[in-house]
This record gives sequence, structure tokens and C-alpha cells, in this order.
Amino acid sequence: MKSKNIYNETSCISLSPNKLTIKSVALIALSLLSFQTAVQAQETLPVKYTKPSWFFGVAGGANFNFYRGSTQQMNASFTSPKTFHDGFGAGLFIAPLLEYRPADSRWGVMLQAGYDSRKGEFDQVVTACDCPADLSTKLSYITVEPSLRFAPFKNDFYLYGGPRLAFNMDKSFTYQLGVNPAFPDQAVSPAVKGDFDNINKTIISMQIGAGYDIPLSSDSNKTQFVLSPFVSFQPYFGQNPRSTETWNNTTVRAGVALKFGQGQNIQESTDLVKDGEVQFSVNSPSNVPGERRMTEIFPLRNYVFFNTGSTEIPNRYVLLNKDQVKDFKEDQLEVFAPKTLSDRSKRQMIVYYNVLNILGDRMQKNPSATITLVGSSEKGPEDGVAMAESIKTYLVNVFAISSSRITTKGQNKPNIPSEQPGGTLELELLREGDRRVSIESSSPDLLMEFQSGPDAQMKPVVINALQVAPLESYVTIENKGAKESLSSWSVQMTDEQGKVQSFGPYSEDVASISGKSILGDKPEGDFKVKMVGQTKSGKIIEKETTMHVVLWTPAKIEEGIRYSIIYEFNKSKAIAIYEKYLTDIVTPKIPVGATVIIHGHTDIIGEEAHNIDLSLARANDVKGILASALSKAGRNDVKFEVNGFGEDENKSPFENKTPEERFYNRTVIIDIIPVK
Repeated sequence: MKSKNIYNETSCISLSPNKLTIKSVALIALSLLSFQTAVQAQETLPVKYTKPSWFFGVAGGANFNFYRGSTQQMNASFTSPKTFHDGFGAGLFIAPLLEYRPADSRWGVMLQAGYDSRKGEFDQVVTACDCPADLSTKLSYITVEPSLRFAPFKNDFYLYGGPRLAFNMDKSFTYQLGVNPAFPDQAVSPAVKGDFDNINKTIISMQIGAGYDIPLSSDSNKTQFVLSPFVSFQPYFGQNPRSTETWNNTTVRAGVALKFGQGQNIQESTDLVKDGEVQFSVNSPSNVPGERRMTEIFPLRNYVFFNTGSTEIPNRYVLLNKDQVKDFKEDQLEVFAPKTLSDRSKRQMIVYYNVLNILGDRMQKNPSATITLVGSSEKGPEDGVAMAESIKTYLVNVFAISSSRITTKGQNKPNIPSEQPGGTLELELLREGDRRVSIESSSPDLLMEFQSGPDAQMKPVVINALQVAPLESYVTIENKGAKESLSSWSVQMTDEQGKVQSFGPYSEDVASISGKSILGDKPEGDFKVKMVGQTKSGKIIEKETTMHVVLWTPAKIEEGIRYSIIYEFNKSKAIAIYEKYLTDIVTPKIPVGATVIIHGHTDIIGEEAHNIDLSLARANDVKGILASALSKAGRNDVKFEVNGFGEDENKSPFENKTPEERFYNRTVIIDIIPVK
């Protein structure tokens, strides 16, 4: 899920209980919507407006009143022969409202003050003469209800709660004694009407509730309308209508609020913050031509993911025939590419989608190695076994692996599931990742160094790949202080021909953009760079500068090594299983004076801010282990660069369309760059 200009366009609403009807609410709503139409007709410029922070409007609904306790003496002149206890009634609630909630905050405040009916009827009682007796009341108040508003998920759902201060308006009652059924011709006694005495003139109680904001206007409207269904609970604490007897009242209120507020023009705001709130700068590296040849140690997940409703191996995996097996080589996987694969992260995904062929080839070369295929399916163990059997059949028929070396079994969930108990967000993506077959083995020839156990990953694949453009060749935009002062900011770049490109929005202090994203196919160019940010108080700031961008192009060879560490869903401390690997395998590969670039990533599941923190925590875990290993070896010659890119798909190693890609995006990548 901010302070804006306040426009005095409210109207007065009468609180007379005799005139407050559902028809009144409808007329108010139609008037507000007509006003919106007029405003929209006047907005002819293609501008956008911020979300309002201040809202005005009206709330209306029904009070469902539950009576408990007892009452018998209505006033000094009338006492019922029998005591009345439980009762129920429904009354009207209608009130003007005022609301303040900064757009970037989960918190806000609300105020409603209006007519609040607690009318109802008590359950019928039978008097000593066997005559039924009825008691009803038109009890009502003027209520003042300030509340604290909280949006737990920073979206349109919100909770609220606070005190209720009520001033009595109507305390009338009607008592009606009926006819004894045994004497139906008996005349009906006249109704007794009057006012309760000992009524508390002021009541202080409380309420809690929940609501959901439904925007009725787009951000192209200056005046923005919101419809908010809500429900609240007002317990009996403090709600005794009288200072005598024990009658109390619990109310459940259900209704809807219609609110409107004024947004601020983002593009043409004249209320700009003075310079100095943020420090804006752009660093465009000279990008001396150079080609980096990376020897990548690519981790191999021990999972094969299956499509929903199918136990067949998905066609995105590369499946060979018997004649192709003799030509299969791990270091020449480009020949065995999947049928559908985008250019992005192509080489790495070619490796992964050959996981069954790599497994078959390694089992051929290591005749003593055995595996267990564990199928996990939401449909149950039998479906999981069928998935595992599909893989077993492929390895036996194509790679001629003895069936005795492969065990299959099924279960409902994998040993390390992505979907956690109580989770409610993006369950479809999480369940896609849990429908899989895990490859388990106790054979060291198949497993990653220093790993063991059923969830150990397979031995990584060595890839000699070219990195198109290293991260340090990117244009770096620094907006120092933005994370603290701004809710979001974006960048507009205008080239010599007047073409404008937009990047963002961002929430951190630093953003990196590849030269190719800016230049396209041009080798270099000059740009005007404009930063547009919105402060947490709702104001707009703009900063401008210029830059010259040079495209990174290959020319000379620079050797480097890349390692990847992968994580389970939402974990940053699983690094313990890699500590010995990083210490004994990776650290000795770091040359004297080298630069180690560490960048963490996540998949797209979860909130963006959380994923940025998660990716940075993963990257810092890796740095801490490498730095500790270097220190124990008496070395302090290595320079570290650490970044957490979260779910940023412009920088993530893979896309997020398939569970394989999402699982590989839960990673930390370590680039070891020798000194030049």
C-alpha cells in the first residue's frame, strides 16, 4: 500500500434523525458522483495525480443491536409486571467522515460523527395473567468515533479501532400488553409510551472494524473517489444505556463509505521541495572496451518440476533418444537446447533443462552410483510416484541405467516445501514449485562437494561463458537520502533528438541501468537526466543533470570465475551448508588483489521491499564467510562489492515464468575478477 493540498469542497449534512434515510444517502452519493463527472470533463491534459492523503465523505449502514441484561422499571410512573431480558433490532447509522492516511504509510486516522440508532425490541414476556407483553425502544445517539487506521499488507485492506463517544438523543419506549389467548375477545390494553429515566446522557465505549478501499477513479483524475465497504464490532463494555438495572447493548455495524480527496499533479507541481533534501548524481563509466570471459561454476538443482495435472516430463526439459546419448557432453550443451527458450539467461537454462541427461551421463560413468526419485504431489503419494516413474523410465530406456539402481517413492509435500502453513499470498506460484521430483543420492560422485543427505545438490556444471556487460559498466544513479526522504522516485532521460525514456520507480538510494538499455544500438550519446521523486509527506521534488554514456563493447580478454549459491524459499541463513564449500573451494580461487563482486537476488514472490532486504542479507552472508576465510589465511588484499537486487527482473539472472527460473533466482552470484 501523504500530505496533499486540501481543497475546501465539503458540504454540510444535517444530522436530524427524522430526515436521515437511505434515500438521503443515495442522493448524497449521486451528488458526489456528478461532481466527479464535472471534474473529469475539465481534465483535458494527459497528467497524473498522486493519491490523496486527505479524504472527505459520508458513511452509512445498519446497526444490528443485541440487547442483554434486564430492564423492568421503565420510569418512575411505570413498571412492567415482568422483567425483559434479551432483545434485537436494526437501526440506521449515517455520518460525515474525515480521513487522513499518507499514501506510503500503513497508518492513518479516521473520524466519523453522526446519527447512530440503537432501536430494537425486547423478547416477548408473559405476565401473571398469561398476557403477552412487548417492549420496544427508539434509543438513538449522536456518535463521535475517532479511529486509528492500519493497513497490515500496505494495500486496500485496512483495520481500524478506537473510542466511541455517544450523546443520547432519543430514549423513548413503547410497552404493549396483549390479550390472553384463552380470552381472545378481551379488549387490548392501550400502549404505554414514554421515556426511560436514568438514561446515561453520555456513553464512552470502543469499537474495532475492518474495511476495503475500492478506487472509483484513476490517477488521471484530480478528484479521486473511493468506495469502502466496512464492518465493525462495538462490544457491550461501557454501553449500558441506563445507570440503573443491567440492560446492555452489543452492536455489529455493516455499511459502506463514499470518500473523495484531491491528488497533486505529479508532472506540473509548483510545490517543489527545496534543493538539499536529497543529493542527486549520475556516474556513467567511460567503459573502456573489454570482454570478460567467465568460467562459471553453475550449481545443479536436484529437482525436476512437473506441470499441474500431468505426470509426464515437461517438454521444456531436453529429452534425448538412444542414438543421441553417445554424443552427449556436459561441456557442449548448446547442441542440446530446449525447443522454447528466451535469449535471456539462455546458456544457464540450457544446462538446467539437461539435468536428466547430465544425471544419466554421470550414472553411466559411475556404475556404483544409485539414486532415489521422490515425487511430491498435492494429489497424493500415488501421483508423486507416477511422476518419479516417468523419470526412471527415461533413464532406464534412453541411458540404459539398470532399474535396480533407481528407487521411486511418493509423498504429499517435498522435504523443504515452498508453501508454508498459514501462507495466503501467491499460493499458486508456491504450489507450482512444490510439484516436483527430488533426486536424492548418497553417492559422492553425483553430489556437490561437502554435501550429503537427501536434499544435497548435484555436482555443479562448469560453463565457459561470455558476460555481455559486467555490473560495473552500468550507469549508476545515486539519490542519496531517497530511502529516508522519498516514497518513490523515477528517472527520465532525454537524448539529443528529444526522445524520452523513463526508468523506475525506485525506492533505494542507488539504481543501476545498463548502457544498452539507454543507448540501444548506438555506441554513445549525451542525455539530460531528470529525477522526479515524491516525498513521504506527499510533495514532489525534481533534480536535473547531464551525462555522456558509452556502450560497453568487447575488445580484449579478461579472465574471471563465477560461482553461484542457491537458497530455499525465503531463506537467508541456509548458507551454513555452503560454509565449507565457500571456505575450501571458492576462497583459494581468489587471486591476490582481486575484486569479488557479490550480488544477491530473489524470485518475484513476496513484497518488493522484503525481497531487497532478503537478497542483501544473502549477499552479506556470503561476503562474511569469504572475508573470514581470507582473514584466517592472513589476507586483506581483496576488494568486495556487495549488492542486493531483490526481485528486480532487469538484473535477475533468470526470468520468473517457470518454477525452475524462480528457484534459480533465489541466489547469490560471486564474480571473482583478477587485478588488471
